[in-house]
Amino acid sequence: MPKMPNMNQVLKMAQEMSSQMEEQMDAIEVEGNAGGGMVKIVMNGHKNILSLTISPDVVDPEDIEMLQDLVIAAANDALTKVDEQVKENSPAMPGMPGMPGGFPFPGM
Repeated sequence: MPKMPNMNQVLKMAQEMSSQMEEQMDAIEVEGNAGGGMVKIVMNGHKNILSLTISPDVVDPEDIEMLQDLVIAAANDALTKVDEQVKENSPAMPGMPGMPGGFPFPGM
């Protein structure tokens, strides 16, 4: 039977994993687009909007609803891309598919 690590080792590994995930999230930066690039949103891995660019060509005071729809579509595009990047950059925990990070137990 493999020796299980003590609680301090487990906590240390969890802290290291959390720190690595934080660094990965900080490094992710995606651009969501809508309207053929007329509206662009840059978002980080924490799903914070870093910038929003709206082409003057899409600003029509008579059709604010279209602009609102384009902003929402660009934000949703960016959110989808962040989720894809996080999934690609997060190795699964052994025995737990879909869980981010690795959690190697010494002696296992």
